Amino acid sequence: MRMDIKASVGKRLGRIEGQVRGLSKMVEEDRYCIDIVTQIAAVRAALRRVEEEVLKDHVAHCVEHAIASGDKADQREKIAELMAVIGRAER
Repeated sequence: MRMDIKASVGKRLGRIEGQVRGLSKMVEEDRYCIDIVTQIAAVRAALRRVEEEVLKDHVAHCVEHAIASGDKADQREKIAELMAVIGRAER
């Protein structure tokens, strides 16, 4: 992973960690259920954005390298990995 992406992802995950701690506090404080569900949706959206950023970096670095290398086995492997992770993300 490129250093700039790693730093960006780290910052985002730190914010998400704080959001999850806030969710836990909301539950402990017996806050209104809809407010909790709204915050859960916000965390899920933030995680999707992190996932997109990591996948974009993977395509720009790992997949691009496999394509440029000309190694057919490596190309197939990287594409198969990408398709599998995209398939899991849609569930």
